[in-house]
Amino acid sequence: MVGGVGPWIAMSLKLFNLSLPPVLADGFRACRTHIAFGALFSALLNLLYLAPTLYMMQVYDRVVPTEGRLTLLYLTLIVGFALIVLVALDGVRQRLMTLASLRLERTLARPLLERLMATGGSQQGVRDFDTTRQFISGPVALALMDAPWTPVYVLAAFMIHPALGALILVGAAILFFLALGNERATRAKIQDGAARQNQAYALQDAAIRNGEVVRSLGMRDALISNQITDRVAGQMLSARAQFTGGRYSATTKFVRLFLQSAALGLGAWLAIERQISAGSIIAASVLLSRALQPIEQVVGSWTAVGQARTALTNLVALFSNPARPIPVMQLPDPVGKVELEQVSLRTLQGLSLRSVSVAIGPGEVIGIVGPSGAGKTALARVIAGAVSPDLGVIRLDGSDFADWDSDRLGRFIGYLPQTSALMAGTLRDNISRFAGPKTPGRDDIDVAVVEAARAAGVHDMIVRLPGGYDAVLGAGGLGLSAGQAQRIALARALYGKPRLIVLDEPNSALDAEGEEALNRAILTAKAWGATLVIVAHRMGVLSVTDRIVVLRDGQIAKIGPSSDMIPRSDAPPTATAAPAEPTSEISRTRREPAFPPMKAAG
Repeated sequence: MVGGVGPWIAMSLKLFNLSLPPVLADGFRACRTHIAFGALFSALLNLLYLAPTLYMMQVYDRVVPTEGRLTLLYLTLIVGFALIVLVALDGVRQRLMTLASLRLERTLARPLLERLMATGGSQQGVRDFDTTRQFISGPVALALMDAPWTPVYVLAAFMIHPALGALILVGAAILFFLALGNERATRAKIQDGAARQNQAYALQDAAIRNGEVVRSLGMRDALISNQITDRVAGQMLSARAQFTGGRYSATTKFVRLFLQSAALGLGAWLAIERQISAGSIIAASVLLSRALQPIEQVVGSWTAVGQARTALTNLVALFSNPARPIPVMQLPDPVGKVELEQVSLRTLQGLSLRSVSVAIGPGEVIGIVGPSGAGKTALARVIAGAVSPDLGVIRLDGSDFADWDSDRLGRFIGYLPQTSALMAGTLRDNISRFAGPKTPGRDDIDVAVVEAARAAGVHDMIVRLPGGYDAVLGAGGLGLSAGQAQRIALARALYGKPRLIVLDEPNSALDAEGEEALNRAILTAKAWGATLVIVAHRMGVLSVTDRIVVLRDGQIAKIGPSSDMIPRSDAPPTATAAPAEPTSEISRTRREPAFPPMKAAG
C-alpha cells in the first residue's frame, strides 16, 4: 500500500509507524504525481546547491592564483544561472506541494465529513485533517524531502577527502540520534497536550452552541474556568514538550555549528599537509552545513512533526472501522409500510429499547406515549433511521434499512426531532434540506419548498418575515421563536412529500393555533399516503392518530386503537382540555410513575 504513494509518503509513514486504511491510502495516492515531481525537483535542487561550493573551489584554486578575470566572469555567469534555476525549482516545488494539499482536500474532505456525520464525530476530525494537510505543504515536509539527499553531499565531501566525508557522516549520525531522543522525550507530552486542548475546544464549542442557556443559568464563569483549566493543562504539556524539544534543538544547532567549524579546521589541517587545496577548506564547511541543514530543521520543528503524527493517527483510527458499503441495487420508491422486528438499542445508560416489535401500515398514524425515560425518543430515532439498532431489524416495505442508500432513503423520510435542529442558512435552505443553490430555470425546489410550507401551515408566517423564504437564520434557528422554529422544522419534515414521517413531540413549543396547524399537516400527510409516527406528551396531537403505542422501560406495554385509549370527553381533546376523571391508559401514564405489567397486543 505504502509503496504506491511515492517515496516521500513511504518515508513519512515509516517515520510515523503507520499503515493507512484504504480511504486514506487512496487520498494520498491521488497526490502521488505532485509528490513525485516534488521529489524529482528536490533531487535537482540538491544538485544545484553544489554550484556555490564548486564556484568557491574554482575561485580560490584557479582564478586567484592565475588572475583569470575572464574565467571569473564565466564562472560567475554559470553560478548565477544555476542559482536562478535553483530558485525557480524551489518555487515550483513549493507550488506542487501546495497543489498536493489541495488535491488531498478535494479527495478526502467528502469521505471525512461523511464518516464524521455517520459516526457522530466532533470537529476535531476536521482539525486533524487540516493539520495533516497543512503539514504536507509546510517547511518540515520540504526538509524531509531534502533529507534523503544528504548522501550526495557526503559523497562530494569524500571526493574532496575521505576525512571530510567521515566528519559529515559522524555529524549526521549525531543529529539522527538527537532526533530519536527528541521523539522519545516529547511524543507522550505532545499527545497529552493535544488531547487536553481538544477537550477545551469541545467545551468551548458546546458553550457557544448553547450560549443562551449558559447566560440565563449563570454558567458562564464556571464554563470559562473549566475551559481555562483545560487550556492551561494542555498548554503546559505542550510547553513542556517545547522546552524539551528546545533543548534538543539547541543541542542540534551547537553540534552543527561546531562541526562546521571543525570542518574548516580539518580542511585547514589537510591543506597544510598539502592533501587538499585552499579552496576545498571553504567547500568542506559549506558541504557539511548543507548536508546537516535538513536534519537540523526537522529536529527543530519536531513539535510540528509530533502534531502531524497525532493528527494522522487520529484519522487512521477514524477510518479504520470499515464503513457500511453503499447498496448498489436501487430499490423502488416505498409506500410506507414499516416493520420493527425485535429491535433493541443500547445507550450509555443501558438498554433504551428492548426487543420492540411493531408493524405500521401505509397511511397509518401511530402515537407513542409513555413516562419519561420509557424510550419514546429512542424509538423515534430508530424508526427515522437517525441511529441503527444494536439488535433487530427495521424494514421499509419489507427491505432492511441497511439495504438502502442512506441519502436516497432520506428522500422518503421526514423527521422532526425534539429540538428544531435548524442550521445556519436561509429558510428556503432549511426547508429544502439544503437541496442546492437556486439557479435560473430550476424552480422545482422552490415549488416543493412552498408546498411543504403550506402543508405545515407556515407559508403565511414566512412571507411576512423580513426577507421571506430568503431570510437568513443563525445556527439552531437563531432569529425565530421556539414555536416558529418548530413549525419550520415541521415544513422541512414534510418537504418532498415523504412516505414515512417521524415527529418527536412536534407540539412542545406550539400554541393552540400552532397545534391546529400541526393536526391539519398530519391529516394532509396522511392524505397523500404517508405513514406517521408521533411521539407526544400533550393530548392535542393524539386526536388524529389511528393507534397508540404505550412504552414502559423500553418495551411495548400496550398498543391499541386511539378510540379505546384516549380519555373520553364531550369535547375534542386539545392541549388545554382534559377530562375531570381520566380513566384511560394514557391518563394513567400522566398520573402514575410506571405502568402495571401488561402483555403487548398486536
